[in-house]
Amino acid sequence: MHIHQIMTPEPATVTPERTLQAAAEIMKTSDIGMLPVGEDDRLVGTLTDRDIVVRGLAMGLGPDSTVREAMTTNVLYCFDDEEVSAVTQSLGAEQVRRLPVVNREKRLVGLVSLGDVALQEESRATGQTLRDIVEENGPSG
Repeated sequence: MHIHQIMTPEPATVTPERTLQAAAEIMKTSDIGMLPVGEDDRLVGTLTDRDIVVRGLAMGLGPDSTVREAMTTNVLYCFDDEEVSAVTQSLGAEQVRRLPVVNREKRLVGLVSLGDVALQEESRATGQTLRDIVEENGPSG
């Protein structure tokens, strides 16, 4: 099975120049914890609720600060034509719960989460991935 079969297509996104408050409003309205950050039709970062609160507040950023100031620029992603099992291993190895999905032209086409994998893959593989994530990050990671 390929990632494009289980991913969330056309995820909500944010630009680097939007405010953290605007990004948080998108997250609240969409009931999500991560936004891909796009600029000029390219994926340039990700912003999580944790980035806003932990990184942003630690740096003294306020609600009018830009997404660029708090976003993660080392973007991990997967391709839409990758096998789910390979991406599951990557989620565990990288200790992340969500990945932006790009096509081979590196255009954002979706978002895949551990929850998406759990709904499709056998529970044993998902359980191992979750253990890999939690063991490195601790219970709240």
